Amino acid sequence: MERHELPSVADIEAAATRIEGVAVRTPLVDSPALSKRLGRKVYLKLECFQPIRVFKIRGAYNKLSQVKEDSVVAISSGNHGIAVAFSSRAFGKKCTVFLPENPVQEKADAIEEYGATIVKYGKFHNEREEKARQLVKETGAALIHPFNDPDIIAGQGTCGLEIAEQLPDADSIVVPVGGGGLISGISIAVKARSPSTKIFGVEPATAAKLTASMNAGRLVSIENPHSIADGLIPPSVGDLTFKACSENVSGVFTVSDDEIMAGMKALIREARIFPEPSSSAPLAALLAGRETDRLGEKVVLVVSGGNVSQKLLGQVLTS
Repeated sequence: MERHELPSVADIEAAATRIEGVAVRTPLVDSPALSKRLGRKVYLKLECFQPIRVFKIRGAYNKLSQVKEDSVVAISSGNHGIAVAFSSRAFGKKCTVFLPENPVQEKADAIEEYGATIVKYGKFHNEREEKARQLVKETGAALIHPFNDPDIIAGQGTCGLEIAEQLPDADSIVVPVGGGGLISGISIAVKARSPSTKIFGVEPATAAKLTASMNAGRLVSIENPHSIADGLIPPSVGDLTFKACSENVSGVFTVSDDEIMAGMKALIREARIFPEPSSSAPLAALLAGRETDRLGEKVVLVVSGGNVSQKLLGQVLTS
């Protein structure tokens, strides 16, 4: 039976060794323009510079490197599917990815380019997960969960190791929250290396599952989660990711889709990068003034990915 417990910092260090040479050590850069605008030192952790343009390569490759089965099944809104398809090709495994009925087309295309089979099913994560588990039961494939898996969390945590090395005196790190794998891994790594650094999450106000769970002190699933940030809308976080967030996260901010769009526009204009909506949520929270007095003077914003649709990018650039 697979281990179902949070990874330790030693597990994250082991993941860093496994993914070396595949996932890259992404830049952590200061942004003078954003720092001036926000009245504090703002740094950007540019995960959009990964080979597949998103942090998900860290967790997927770490997981796939330890999977013995010849075929795998992934549940995804898009980016996790790209990462699992990429990693499956590297390890010579058959890959099936369950996507929502209307995925971002560029993400679906990338998954197929890496040789995976796509199944479009349902609107919400839990619908896809049920269908994926049926296929796993029928075929004996390995299920690669997008966030509630210790090996996935450990892989994402390598981003936190890098931040702690690149800016050990950071006051806070602000992380977008979908299922919570990235913020969980980062929080475990950073709290082990730099305990005084605070970790904050950001999620859409219309998909505020971590906020609801933290307020209730238990896992809460929300109905009809939706947002322009397609990577941040599972109906709930996982039991593992909720545990990590409960132990390590100082707060969670919520932002509207309009605020996310404003964050995208600011990153394009001020940082000259092309972020997807999910990765713009941290800046959106700062621009909207979400309790930013809690963040301190040196703030790292995790720009989690750059797989933005051309249609949306065009809307942002012309608005």
